[in-house]
Amino acid sequence: MADYITRFAPSPTGPLHLGHAYSALTVWERARANGGVALLRIEDIDRARSRPEWEAAIFDDLRWLGLDWPEPVMRQSERMGAYRAALDQLAPFCYPCRCTRGDIRAALSAPQEGVAHGPDGPVYPGACRGRPMAEAGPEDAIRLDMARAVAAVGTVSFRENGPLHRGVHVFDATTMCTGVGDVVLARRGFGSSYHLAVVVDDAAQRVTEVVRGADLFAATAIHALLHVLLEHDTPSYWHHDLIRDEEGKRLAKRDNARALATFRDAGATPGDIRRSVGL
Repeated sequence: MADYITRFAPSPTGPLHLGHAYSALTVWERARANGGVALLRIEDIDRARSRPEWEAAIFDDLRWLGLDWPEPVMRQSERMGAYRAALDQLAPFCYPCRCTRGDIRAALSAPQEGVAHGPDGPVYPGACRGRPMAEAGPEDAIRLDMARAVAAVGTVSFRENGPLHRGVHVFDATTMCTGVGDVVLARRGFGSSYHLAVVVDDAAQRVTEVVRGADLFAATAIHALLHVLLEHDTPSYWHHDLIRDEEGKRLAKRDNARALATFRDAGATPGDIRRSVGL
């Protein structure tokens, strides 16, 4: 097993674009620089939006860029048992939540000083907090009681190796409760959420450094907390800049004009892609 392991973990819900190329190339460059391994993981927990043709396109695009990876590839859709086991382990810090997005918007629209926003949007107001896990049913999401969770570990910390936020970041209970809140660990009909799945998978693959976009930096304290609660070794992190369009907006999968397949069909080379993203 390599001393350094990182991963690229796209979702097969649309075509890879220049931003994905930049992230993937950064992942493989970090692995080479550290004499380690870059893994490919398919994050297909959203079965309604994931498509086999998009997964096949991911493989084609990455191979065209000159990247390779160990087989077999990990897929979230095959790991629901691991997520259930982790959720069972976290049950003392969780509660079921029946609130819809409309319910949350209504609760947050009441007169108050202002609505705090965290990595997942408006911080949940806690309407279902205190419900026992024994009440959990198929219509419930499962939330982490942030106050209870942070009280169990003290402070939350992680090491950032990337140039944007380099250093050790420490979060206390107040910051986690007011700035992050009771995040969802299992969405209705999914059996997990991004936060839970990414932590369980990184631990299972023994990832030592998570390389990903700066848009996920704000969620990293959540992931560091879950690693501690689940008794994992917490990886270090490297958050890279995002590739944006002419208006400064980050690229999205719906922006097919910047899809790698479009560039390839127009005669671009992998070297052209590297130069276009500044590598």
